Amino acid sequence: MKRHVVALAVSTAWAGAAAAQSSVTLYGVIDQGINYTNNVGGHSLVEMASGHVQGSRWGLRGSEDLGAGTKAIFQLENGFSADTGRFGQGGRMFGRQAYVGLSDAQAGTLTLGRQYDSVVDFLAPTTANGNWAGWQFAHPFDNDNTDNSFRLDNAIKYASPDFGGFQFGGAYAFGESTSFSDNRVYSFGAKYTNGGLKLGAGYMFGSKVGSTPGGALATNDATYIASQMRVFGAGINYTTGPATVGFVYSNSNYRNPTGNSYVSAIAAPGVTVDAIKYHNFEVSGKYQITPAFFLGSQYVLSLLKYDASTGRATPRIHTVGLMADYAFSKRTDVYLQTSYQHVAGGKTGAAALDGAFVPTTAAPSSTSSQATVRLALRHKF
Repeated sequence: MKRHVVALAVSTAWAGAAAAQSSVTLYGVIDQGINYTNNVGGHSLVEMASGHVQGSRWGLRGSEDLGAGTKAIFQLENGFSADTGRFGQGGRMFGRQAYVGLSDAQAGTLTLGRQYDSVVDFLAPTTANGNWAGWQFAHPFDNDNTDNSFRLDNAIKYASPDFGGFQFGGAYAFGESTSFSDNRVYSFGAKYTNGGLKLGAGYMFGSKVGSTPGGALATNDATYIASQMRVFGAGINYTTGPATVGFVYSNSNYRNPTGNSYVSAIAAPGVTVDAIKYHNFEVSGKYQITPAFFLGSQYVLSLLKYDASTGRATPRIHTVGLMADYAFSKRTDVYLQTSYQHVAGGKTGAAALDGAFVPTTAAPSSTSSQATVRLALRHKF
């Protein structure tokens, strides 16, 4: 009997110690609202839509203290549509993130699984859409992935410790093909923060992206299906008092693209596309009027180069966004957004590219202009 009591006491003490060294957190966001768009394929549209400023999600994150400043960590994050209850990210259960790894205060963090690339980690936080405004303010077709339209599967990722405001990192995602370079992606980037100054830069390269259902970018996950993808950019934010201003430049190059996840066709029948290139210039501003209320604005000029068998076209895409956000509490806020896009200059011959298309809308406009308004409620838990 005494042996049973001692064994029970020891096991209870061990469980208590283990619990004290480990933690698991359940968290989430529900972002739900009503959108009005003036022209979707020639008609106006009112719809309920989920996850614009932040993608609606729930997740688990945890850590276990292994001693000497080292921890085992994990994160599982599901994306969903709150208006239908369906999974997001191509129907994946944990489509936003799914990884396990080790973190050390001196050596940095190494993780393995489905994860964000370095453009998302380091460049996106300097953009309006990757920081406070979300999807509706994304650059055309989210061509630079600063709004994380896709994640990297099969990725091994490293993030350095913070060195006085400076941090760097990188990721490599395996193609998992007998042809080693098929559908693989690698990226790297860095950021620096000091007081009100924030700098960020990122680079990403992929070969035969979206060409297979597996690999780094699965066919149902890639923004563009192309023989080669190259994205890079840099941004700066400066905050003084209640005001923040930002400038970002990004460059996206897709060679031999055959498809796009936002639109059904990127070429007229019988036309072959050699390359699609974007130069994105963003200027943004945010003003915190009170601790609970802010106003924000953004302007993006995107210069598109469209090289096809029919020749080259060089449209200019102008996008303007405005936002007002009021927080009822630290967890619940209501926001109003409006965006306007206008396409000028040369015509590509692809109706989906020649018509304006704000990323959150259901389809491109039948004309060169499109406007949308969203009123939404967001709750975090």
